[in-house]
Amino acid sequence: MAQITKIQPLTNPKFITPLRLFYTQSGKEKTWEAIKAHDSVAVLLYHKEKDSFLLVKQLRIATLLRDENSQGYTHELCAGIVDKQKSLAVIAQEEVFEECGYKVEAKNLKRLTSYYTSVGFSGAKQTLFFATINENMQVGSGGGIDDEEIELFYLPRQEAKAFIFDENYKKTPGLMMALYWFFEQS
Repeated sequence: MAQITKIQPLTNPKFITPLRLFYTQSGKEKTWEAIKAHDSVAVLLYHKEKDSFLLVKQLRIATLLRDENSQGYTHELCAGIVDKQKSLAVIAQEEVFEECGYKVEAKNLKRLTSYYTSVGFSGAKQTLFFATINENMQVGSGGGIDDEEIELFYLPRQEAKAFIFDENYKKTPGLMMALYWFFEQS
């Protein structure tokens, strides 16, 4: 079980930059604390043969700040930050391979929409894609790169509607919306 052992201010950030924003609204000078963060891509993967959605399960240590009694694992869409000069579809394609081990051509990723996340402190933009996968497309084990520890989680389609509102699973609103989109298309 993961556990927070120390908390300290961030002095040399790698992926985010804490900021104080100064702005004027309705003629009044105001300030706000924010974080400059990378935009991201996310992919809802539907495994046709397994009639399941392929999600990733991983430790998100920051969730322990709200719930120290949990184990800190979340169920999420395959996703990654936009930190390269490549198209969003190519970045999404790379994430599907790195995290899930499936080869999906960028041209076969259907762009669904984009939306803003964490609007109270970062306002980063996430672009959502969809792809159907099958066993022939699995070319690796997934699990992430470097020291990532990503577990693959197959959510049966017939259990997905209940999963959306099951608070026993920590999940992102993007995942909930993507599943809702899928069922609206059926």
